[in-house]
Amino acid sequence: MKYITGIHGLNIENSKETCGDWHCSALYWDDDNIDFRESNDSIFGDWGIEYNKHIPEHDGTYAVADDLRSILDLMVSGSTRYLIGFRDDFICTDKYNDEFMEKVWMLKGTEHWKDIDELMRREFMQLWVDFHKKKGE
Repeated sequence: MKYITGIHGLNIENSKETCGDWHCSALYWDDDNIDFRESNDSIFGDWGIEYNKHIPEHDGTYAVADDLRSILDLMVSGSTRYLIGFRDDFICTDKYNDEFMEKVWMLKGTEHWKDIDELMRREFMQLWVDFHKKKGE
């Protein structure tokens, strides 16, 4: 399924109790600039994708990644430099820590794992270290 993710996904309201980015007026919303992806091509499948969302400057509705999925998709793309501070800036709650860390762990061994792991250590500090231990690392 085709869906919107990344920075654009972070700027669409979703059902999670996260804060997202909310600078949608600073983004270009033409189809050439929106990060469209195919869920069938992702290790996460349809997880974290919400339906019937309205987006700026478009008629109709779209499937859009929630904030957690948008962050994961940015990690997969190697865009970790855009995510510095994401825990406080885009998630803003510890409610989803376990679920989110399990999804991040699915990326272990991928091309950008070193950068992802480093980012997670920076964002979650001891919680990420403890998660590593829980996974036997």
